[in-house]
Amino acid sequence: MDDKLKEKYMRLALKQADKAAQEDEVPVGAVIIKDGKVIARARNRKEKNNCSNYHAEIVAIEKACKAVGDWRLNDCDIFVTLEPCAMCSGALINARIGNIYFGAYDSKAGCCGTLFNLPKDGRFNHTPEVVEGGILQEQCADVLGVYFRGKRATKKQARQEAQSVDSNAQL
Repeated sequence: MDDKLKEKYMRLALKQADKAAQEDEVPVGAVIIKDGKVIARARNRKEKNNCSNYHAEIVAIEKACKAVGDWRLNDCDIFVTLEPCAMCSGALINARIGNIYFGAYDSKAGCCGTLFNLPKDGRFNHTPEVVEGGILQEQCADVLGVYFRGKRATKKQARQEAQSVDSNAQL
């Protein structure tokens, strides 16, 4: 797959990440491609669904399985804005996804090469190819950085307001 096509698909995943941020979800987006066509678009839904399992990859896998009418996604590729964690890497292995492409590396939870490389562990029944990490890495990391800086600023402001209220109450 050429670089322009990889970037095109990652930009579609970034659109999903942007939507997640607008919904106050951690901004991770994913798309699944089969035969050059997008068959699933997804973003994190943990807050909306009140469940830790609803990572973008998991939601995308569910949608893709419905689209193809099978739990096996052998001939599919996933593009995700953040390196998949252990849970998502395991789900991609179990879904038999063909190829994994990701944007930003995840130094805290990445399991497609950073902390572990679960898809490359030959002990599993299926070993997806981690084709490439770092596709539009800067843009993918920026979406996350902006989101978390905003979260920290909001928490700091809330603490300052609470301290101000406490100070005024003591007067």
